[in-house]
Amino acid sequence: MNVSIGLPWGLILSALVLWSALAFASPFTVRFPRIAPFIFPLGAVGALCVATAGLLALHGPPVATISPLGLPGLPFHGRLDALSGFFLILFGLTTVAISLDLAGYRRHEHYPTAERIGAQYHILLASLTLVFVAADSYSFMIAWEAMALSSYLLVITDHLSGATRRAGFLYLLIEHVGALALLAAFAILIAQGPAGAPLSFTFTALHAAHPDAAVAGLVFILAFLGFGAKAGLIPLHVWLPQAHPVAPSPISALLSSVLLKVGIYGLLRVAFIILPTPAPWWGLTTLSIGLMTALLGALSSAVQNDMKRLLAYSSVENIGLITAGIGLALLFSAYGLKALATLALIAALYHCLNHAFFKGLLFLGTGSVLHATGERRLSRLGGLIHRMPQTALLMLIGTLAIAGVPPLNGFVSEWLTLQAFLKATALPRPYLAMGIPLGAALTALVAGLAGYVMVKFYGIVFLGRPRDAQRAQARESGRLERAGLGLLALLCLLAGVWPAGVIALIRPAAHLLSGANAMITTGDLGARVGVGHATYVPWVLWIALGAIALAAILILRVRAARGARRVPVWNCGHPLASARIQDTAEGFGQPIRDVFAAFLAMRRHRPAQDDRVPRYASTIEDRFWQGLYQPAARGFALLFAATATRQPRRIAISLLGVLMTLIGLLVLAP
Repeated sequence: MNVSIGLPWGLILSALVLWSALAFASPFTVRFPRIAPFIFPLGAVGALCVATAGLLALHGPPVATISPLGLPGLPFHGRLDALSGFFLILFGLTTVAISLDLAGYRRHEHYPTAERIGAQYHILLASLTLVFVAADSYSFMIAWEAMALSSYLLVITDHLSGATRRAGFLYLLIEHVGALALLAAFAILIAQGPAGAPLSFTFTALHAAHPDAAVAGLVFILAFLGFGAKAGLIPLHVWLPQAHPVAPSPISALLSSVLLKVGIYGLLRVAFIILPTPAPWWGLTTLSIGLMTALLGALSSAVQNDMKRLLAYSSVENIGLITAGIGLALLFSAYGLKALATLALIAALYHCLNHAFFKGLLFLGTGSVLHATGERRLSRLGGLIHRMPQTALLMLIGTLAIAGVPPLNGFVSEWLTLQAFLKATALPRPYLAMGIPLGAALTALVAGLAGYVMVKFYGIVFLGRPRDAQRAQARESGRLERAGLGLLALLCLLAGVWPAGVIALIRPAAHLLSGANAMITTGDLGARVGVGHATYVPWVLWIALGAIALAAILILRVRAARGARRVPVWNCGHPLASARIQDTAEGFGQPIRDVFAAFLAMRRHRPAQDDRVPRYASTIEDRFWQGLYQPAARGFALLFAATATRQPRRIAISLLGVLMTLIGLLVLAP
């Protein structure tokens, strides 16, 4: 390992300096408006530097450095290896598109706090970079807290709204529950160091601690809790559907595309690199929670009427699929099946990259729709393909990608995940070899539900007719917004039509994690893993799709030559066909509500018998929110109320109690 300041670290340092300068300059754009148009485009330049540094680190030797920052005798340690390089590429490419979108979004009246957001946004980018390159628990936790606070401030941009403040508080609360779990995990590992040796906070020293099985299991549970809170795994996912609707749409794109992946990055770093060989129950736990998260996210997304809540629950679903892939890799590693572990890791990392691209595209497109219409409820939208054709085309690419339609990128990673499930027959335990492949069926169900959700989302927003005159006057998004959308749409296409190149990009990170090469060839993606092939051959798929397209063209030409017959559209016998007879979001989701009612907490609102204008409505709530968080909140409220009644009324007595407590702690301290 080299200890030096090379080109990758130079690029990282340049991006950090640039983002710090932009954060400092953003509040002054009110006084000096000429510099305002350059703030976010320059932020995109910094993101491009970070992506380049990640590419160099991914295919180069690990490079470490020691920063003079920190406390005396406790400097910051940094490390660039294949894993951090992969996530820096994901982070950098996605952030380029988000920064371009912010550069155009800044000019609209809908976005009046761009100056303050510019400062918080670039602080968040800098802290995210530091999280990915930190090589000791001390600097990691400092960067983690900076990331949490800056993202919290971005979530509560519209802080005058009570709903926004509540969502921000919930986000910060769950964030710090996770941070406390991570602090406990790192503290336990640090305490496992050699007796008499000075404490070392570096990840290398934590790896060398070699805790026994019980301690390693405890650390894994704490790390899984801490990183799962950031990633949005159940039951700690409830902040996503609360925070996404209230945050500005570009910030929602950053939260979903990048911040959720920080939890995945941390889990991979701790479970595969810092801790010893995983136990089988680590993989089973991770796999089970991942599949349950995916199913809950898909079902909850299918019944939403709010565009951003729908996409938030869709993020829960995709994070669940990624976590399930990590669980498979842990299980394969526990039984020494390194090649299969690499295949599962490649599928998980591929889906991380895909989710960053298509979910960033969808959130940015939703922001364009929200700005053009002032509405995010699906029941109020429709027909926007006629008013926003370019945005509709780019959003269609993201919709097809997240639905897993070939040849776009979502299909490749889901296909590899299914192949990894089917390879579980190689596990030496019969109950595992028989039971885990059934996860492929659940994954297929989740993928089908995701396609159902995306048909609902795109069809109601862009197809049909406008549901009111105001939305019929929507205008196309600006050039910079479309540039950000176009970049992410292009990345979705490239990652789908060139899977061999993406596999070559991912392989070093998967090899670092598993310690084995899955021997995936770059020619035809025939993933030879010793016990079979993960079959996905792009040229065969292209031939099949080309044949289908050619057949469709020939059929249309033959029918056109025979002459087309035009007839009125059948309107179910209704004399007045209007936009009101179009299917609504609630109607579209009714089959899911009926079939999976046991998984959903639904309340129906019926009018009174004497109501002259009856209105029927239903509210879908998260079962974890209704069954876990609300009772816990009521319990804490009662506890605090009881405690408050027993507190002394005079401040002097309270201060005396605090003083006596401190004196007691000093006396009892060793």
